[in-house]
Amino acid sequence: MSQASAKTRGAPRESVFAERFALFAECLLTGVWIAVASLPLVTYPAAFAAGARHLRRRTEHQGGGWREFVADFRAAVRRGWLVGVAGWVAAFAVWVDVQAVRAGIPGGPFVGAVGLFALFGLVVAGMRAAAAWEPGASWRALLGAAGRRTVLDPAGSFLLVGGLVMVAYSAWFVAPLAIPVLGAVAAAALAVEARDRRR
Repeated sequence: MSQASAKTRGAPRESVFAERFALFAECLLTGVWIAVASLPLVTYPAAFAAGARHLRRRTEHQGGGWREFVADFRAAVRRGWLVGVAGWVAAFAVWVDVQAVRAGIPGGPFVGAVGLFALFGLVVAGMRAAAAWEPGASWRALLGAAGRRTVLDPAGSFLLVGGLVMVAYSAWFVAPLAIPVLGAVAAAALAVEARDRRR
């Protein structure tokens, strides 16, 4: 009798563990999907948005797999590629700032620091916007709202910066490891957005 009750008490713990492990595995798989969809270089916002939406469905116990991810990606990339182009332009501008710092131009270190800070802010706002994306949503409206949340919720923004640092370290030590870690960063963006809604 006591053994049966112990087994009954232990079953929910095992199912919770199995569910969390399955979600972790889904995050890693989603990271691979995001990386593959980002190969054209300007499609990374749409890829991240589709990955975040896939993980949102998974956490809400809704169906969905590769086909739904592809459908979301196609919907997001219609205007999302422009966001990708803008991101590369911003990165190029920061690269120019860094070159100015190396060349020893007066005021270069300050300009370089401001440029890097602004780039991190733009990346975080882009991640937050992608995590909130839904089919038919305007990227401009999403980015505007995400920019405000980035400033008004510094704790959540720093959490996402930490996720980016984790991807960078993974790529530095074992380059292929950075690919599945992208899914974990998408999950972090979802968690930050959910936390902000609760607040």
